[in-house]
Amino acid sequence: MNIILLGPPGAGKGTQARKLVAERDMIQLSTGDMLRDARKSGTEMGRRVAEVMDRGDLVTDEIVIGLIEERLKGDQRGGFIFDGFPRTLAQADALGELLDRLGQTLHCVIEMQVDDDALVERITARSTCAQCGEGYNDIAKPIPADGKCEKCGGTEFIRRADDNAESLKQRLMEYYKKTSPLIGYYYAKGKLCSVDGLADIDEVAASIAALLDRAPA
Repeated sequence: MNIILLGPPGAGKGTQARKLVAERDMIQLSTGDMLRDARKSGTEMGRRVAEVMDRGDLVTDEIVIGLIEERLKGDQRGGFIFDGFPRTLAQADALGELLDRLGQTLHCVIEMQVDDDALVERITARSTCAQCGEGYNDIAKPIPADGKCEKCGGTEFIRRADDNAESLKQRLMEYYKKTSPLIGYYYAKGKLCSVDGLADIDEVAASIAALLDRAPA
């Protein structure tokens, strides 16, 4: 099963993608991770990525689609989760054309709905374990009282420099200008489903699981 997780920065897409990887053996396709891996790979595509990034330029949609195509032709396991891609209508068209060319299907687009004010409050309270990347939140999932990460036992926690109200509002504006039109795009294609992105993590996961269980194969 191939799905897109759609929502503004901080909606919890990465968290839910990791749960789907663990529980359904799906493969998370994060463009950031793919670009970093490609740069280290030494392949022709990797060299193209490195050249662009070394110049300080933005990686083109063509290169990102090329990386996705390479990945889709490999191990497919339980299907793919597109996390952070597509971000624009042009990218959505390109992804649709790629899937058609490879004989694959996009089964479901899950919009993680949020309230902006509540999202800002949540994001400015989040931190991660410096050792393993486990996420915490002062409100929803505080760092354990003993000061140790529940996953790896690490004792150092970091906050992103742009996890502040002003930076987040700018990122939200960028999302609404470029990415939110995808909601109507996928609704018109009959692919869109929605969940409450601000619910408890396990509640969101249960809602997503129910949608996937009902999605046509």
